[in-house]
Amino acid sequence: MGAEDPPVENRPSNSDEERDENRLAQFGYKQELKRDWGLAHNFGVSFSIISVITGLSTLFSYGLNTGGPAVMSIGWIVVSFFTLLVAIAMAEIVSAIPTSGGPYFWAAMLAPPKWSAFAAWITGWFNLLGQVAVTTGISFGLANLIPTAVTVKNPDFVPTPRVTIGIYAAVLISHGIVNTFGVRVLRFLNNVSIVLHSAGITAICIAVLAKAPTHQPASFVFGKFHDGTGVDGADGWSIRASPAYLAVCGALLSQYTLTGFDASAHLSEETKKASWSAPIGVVSSVGFSAIFGFFVLMAFLFSIQDFDRVLDSAYGQPVLQILVDVAGENGALVLFTLIMVCVWHCGLFSMTSNSRMMFAFARDGGIHPFFHKVDDRFRSPIRAVWLAATLSFILALPSLGSSVAFAAATSIATIGLYISYGLPILIGMICHQSFDAMKGPFNLGGLSRIIAGAACLWISCITVVFCLPTANPVTSETLNYTVVAVGILFLGAVGSWIFWARHWFTGPAAEVAEAMRLGVDITEPGALEEREKQEQEGKVASVSPADVSS
Repeated sequence: MGAEDPPVENRPSNSDEERDENRLAQFGYKQELKRDWGLAHNFGVSFSIISVITGLSTLFSYGLNTGGPAVMSIGWIVVSFFTLLVAIAMAEIVSAIPTSGGPYFWAAMLAPPKWSAFAAWITGWFNLLGQVAVTTGISFGLANLIPTAVTVKNPDFVPTPRVTIGIYAAVLISHGIVNTFGVRVLRFLNNVSIVLHSAGITAICIAVLAKAPTHQPASFVFGKFHDGTGVDGADGWSIRASPAYLAVCGALLSQYTLTGFDASAHLSEETKKASWSAPIGVVSSVGFSAIFGFFVLMAFLFSIQDFDRVLDSAYGQPVLQILVDVAGENGALVLFTLIMVCVWHCGLFSMTSNSRMMFAFARDGGIHPFFHKVDDRFRSPIRAVWLAATLSFILALPSLGSSVAFAAATSIATIGLYISYGLPILIGMICHQSFDAMKGPFNLGGLSRIIAGAACLWISCITVVFCLPTANPVTSETLNYTVVAVGILFLGAVGSWIFWARHWFTGPAAEVAEAMRLGVDITEPGALEEREKQEQEGKVASVSPADVSS
């Protein structure tokens, strides 16, 4: 055994290791990243990025003002159901195509040859924007929580936008440094994150419920409707438009929280038994987060002591106000610090997922190949890590001049990611025969197209809803610039494709995509040519899914 070899008991069986590497080779890639993540680690990354405490803590004020407890509680149940459908549809695809590229690679493999590169280009850029915006939403949210905690003991402290941006830069740098040191550190922190997000947050919820002097009735939690979207005395959107308008906009709290589970796909090249572990990681992270998040939400809503005081908290942070009302200032700071540590871990693994996507996209020419580099010592795509940090910092700069920039960043993250999820699901539903030839062990059978259709309809709805304005009147400061950012990205991606990218961007290798569609092992010499010859001669009537799954 060499000096660098892992202990025998920690080494995967040759059959599993070879099967994973051979499967990756079928996609035209060699094993560059270290494959030592198990199912629990793969699940843990997505569970940490979904991080229900992060979404609920950073958008709790938005939820209270955009529909109140009724929309928050009922909306969580509805959103969880449809998000689980999206996750199940995605899991079937990642089981067939487990690569770091995730959605853009799926789109290329599933689309007809003529549209393969275009599908990869559009999906890749939406996924990249969504990934960057998710990291921005998480880490910028933490940058707002930190100075807010300071005001508990120092009420005269007023955090300015410049101070917040400075804290945000420090948070991003800390994430970049940890990601630079590679998978060993990340795997350890992943285990820590799972414990914090499960046992730690459960302890907080139990403590809040136990210490609360009084509890709100169920009629408050599931029936209290509040419209705080009017600015400077103006009517809110429930009056200007309708209560239904406000309710669908309020769903952003739940939908943004249940976002980022494509991380299990992006980490698939580092996961053992990826064709099974990655799809289970996708579905289980959403399922557990939906149940766990509902418990956390209920704990906070039932423990509200004074709705108006929480709504207009002196701290500007309703979750912190709930903790202070229940546990006092000192107790609240302890509990809030644990929440902030969870948010930090969430941002850390969001950057991990983001960097893997950029690494894979650079590998296929979607961004500059400079970012397709794995450090030999740390086995980490360091250049992609710092690109992710830089882009996330830039996306947060509008917050210096807009009071709604953070909510817009969360909308961009939600829309960008879900469009990138929906495109390959839609392509797989339309081109179902070629998709059937690729399916892995996670196979939905006859339910595949039904679930895919429902997932696509849901994604179409939220794409429209989260571009709508959520503050009235609509001014330059309250404008929801999500539609502007997403529109610029769409026009930029399509325009760049028409004028220059189509001349050189081929996406994943064309012969790999063709082999996948035909159910051929690309690593077998002459297999693709022979199958194409048989197709031309009419000798191949259909392709068995087992051809590529075995």
